[in-house]
Order: sequence, then C-alpha cells, then structure tokens
Amino acid sequence: MLLSLFLSGCVANDLVVKRQAESEAKIEYLIQASKKSEQRQNELAGVLQVQDDRFKLLSGEIKQLRDDNRELRTSSDELKARVAILAQQSQTPKVEIVNQPSPAKATRESGPPAEYLKAFGLYSANNFPAAIISFESFLKNNPQSDYAANAVYWIGECHYTLSDLPKAKEAFMKVADSYPKSSKTPDALLKLGYTLSAMKDKAKATSVFEKIITLYPSSPAAIKARERLNAH
Repeated sequence: MLLSLFLSGCVANDLVVKRQAESEAKIEYLIQASKKSEQRQNELAGVLQVQDDRFKLLSGEIKQLRDDNRELRTSSDELKARVAILAQQSQTPKVEIVNQPSPAKATRESGPPAEYLKAFGLYSANNFPAAIISFESFLKNNPQSDYAANAVYWIGECHYTLSDLPKAKEAFMKVADSYPKSSKTPDALLKLGYTLSAMKDKAKATSVFEKIITLYPSSPAAIKARERLNAH
C-alpha cells in the first residue's frame, strides 16, 4: 500500500513537473514571439522612415528642378529678346517702324512681342528714360501679356540705374505684389532689397532678403541675398 502511495505521488509529481515545463515553454514561446513582433515593428518603422526621407528628398529635388526651369525660362526670354534686337539692328537700311498695328497677344512660346522688343532694345542701348516710356506704353496696350511682369521689372531697373530709388522701389514691389508667380519675382525682390539698402532702410532690406531665402531657397536670387546678409 505504501508502495502504491509512493508510486502515485511520483506520478503526480511528474505530472506537475511536466505541466510546469509545458507552461514555461509556452511562456518562452510567447516571449520570443513578442520579441519577433517588436523586431518586425522596428524594421517596418525603419522602412517607413527611409521612405519618408526619400519622399522629402524627391520633393526637394522636384522643387529645385521647378526653380531651375523658371530661371531657364527667364533667361531664354531675355536671350530671345536680345537676339531679335541684334537681328533688327543688323538689317540694312536700319528703319524704325512706328505706329505699327498691335499684333495679337504673344505667348512665351511664340517669343516676346514687337512692342516689348522695342522697349528692351532701348534699355539695352542704355536709353533708360525712353525705355521707361516704351515699357509703360507696352503695359498700357498689353496689360494681360505674359511679359507684363518683365516689363515692370525692367522699368524698375531703369529707375534704379537712374538713381530714382523711390520709383525703382515702387516698380519692384509691384512685380512682387501683382505677379507673385512670375519668374521675375525673385529677382524683383532682390533688387527691392538692394534699393532699400541704398535708401538706408536696412531693417526692411534684411526682411526682404530673408523672404527670398524662405520662398525661393534654391534660386540665384537667394544666393545673392545670402551674400548680402552675410556681408552685414
């Protein structure tokens, strides 16, 4: 009987040990599964972070490409104007056509209109007072032209060169306020900063330079704005 009780106790003890081992195994399994789940979550978080970094990088590259494209379009427009002026000047005899009929509205694809070219030619010849009158006439006759912002900008340049700083300031501010999406706006803001500096309004000039860097960080105007700020 004692033997029977002893054997029964051993069996019960073995069962407890077995169940304890099974419980420990399950706990270990759950711990390992939890660790694997946490590791997987960390891996996914890392992948998401990489994707987010790539997205930010691509967004920055796209913005820079847009800024570069805007600058190229501006340079192309002015180059077309200069080429057309040189072509007109090379004609023999040199005859200036006045009071010619206004052509249909020109687009950037078709090139600058004749009236704009005439005004830009006067500017290129350093005849700034006449260029101002010609650009103003162009704006009056073509207020919705794709070249309206450019015309206002060059009016500002003429006044700036003639040291008429208040009128230069007015023109550059008009480009920024009336044509905020124009490719000329960063340059207009830059020249506005120069004008304000020349007028001894350093606080407003600094504010304009900082605005250029914020709104157009990869533009040539932003590079020059940083140079001005660093110089002070």
